[in-house]
Amino acid sequence: MSGLDAGERDAATLEEVARIAGVSRSTVSRVVNNAPGVSPRARAAVVEAIAATRYVPNQVARNLATRRTNTVALVVSEDGERVFGDPFFAGVLRGVSATLADADRQLVLMMSHGGDHERLEQYLAAGHVDGAVVVSLHGMDPMPQRLADSGVAVVLLGRPLAATTVAHVDADNLGGALAATRHLAATGRTRIGTIAGPQDMGAGIDRLLGWRRAMGELGHRTDAVAHADFTVEAGAAAMATLLAGHPDLDAVFAAADLLAVGALRHLTAEGIRVPDDIALVGFDDSVLATTTTPRLTTVRQPVEELGRTTAWRLLAQLSGEENLPLSMLLPTELVVRESS
Repeated sequence: MSGLDAGERDAATLEEVARIAGVSRSTVSRVVNNAPGVSPRARAAVVEAIAATRYVPNQVARNLATRRTNTVALVVSEDGERVFGDPFFAGVLRGVSATLADADRQLVLMMSHGGDHERLEQYLAAGHVDGAVVVSLHGMDPMPQRLADSGVAVVLLGRPLAATTVAHVDADNLGGALAATRHLAATGRTRIGTIAGPQDMGAGIDRLLGWRRAMGELGHRTDAVAHADFTVEAGAAAMATLLAGHPDLDAVFAAADLLAVGALRHLTAEGIRVPDDIALVGFDDSVLATTTTPRLTTVRQPVEELGRTTAWRLLAQLSGEENLPLSMLLPTELVVRESS
């Protein structure tokens, strides 16, 4: 039936079992978890396919059924250099870790970047963890929904771009960007540009939308936009691009403190005074905001609380609580300092 040799059987995935059985991934998951809602014919086909492919040892199957590993994965869709160099991830880790510790759960940190999604999905779906908090999704990444379909409890930190039934927790990125841009206008600035974050992420999209909405309300032009990844170096390069194309700028909203720090470095190197010549506002209120000269005006998002709330939402789901919200939005706050 399977047409697989021994090596292929050892490497069998949930998709392979589903393909051989002629059913969906979620059906295979329900059979492995001994869940209802599967016809006798489909259940028999899955059992036969599992036997043929040698998918999942008996002990792992029991773990899948009981969900008693007392371990939760924090899955970050970035490489290690980005994770350990961005204060945002440190705050999320503190929040998730504290909440799980209060619930006597262990935390395992997993970084998924590039082509290793399949290996990570196999590990999580094999019953090694009770559930997963997934952070920093890019594009239409199907991983969270695929994990949910395989029986893994998943909650996202950040708004997903792909259509999904997976719950998520996020900060009010659009509202924060709106407040930042309105603040710059209230200080008398009329030519306000923005360094937008990645447009394959909900945060990057929503912060750019907030800036555009505010500029529309004010009747200002929306042509002064430079796009960048969330790094200091990208912020400096984007600031150079903005100045080259729009030398009349008198203010910039940067979609992250990392971007604002890079922008400030470039402005300083060019002899442009902040805020006298160009006012600058960031987003995050990370530790970086108070280490610059001048200190950054920025939008505070409750990073640790985002981690805590996302972990709480996952634990509530694991404990079987009903009527849980599919999405949760935490407020942001403008913190005014010397850069504007």
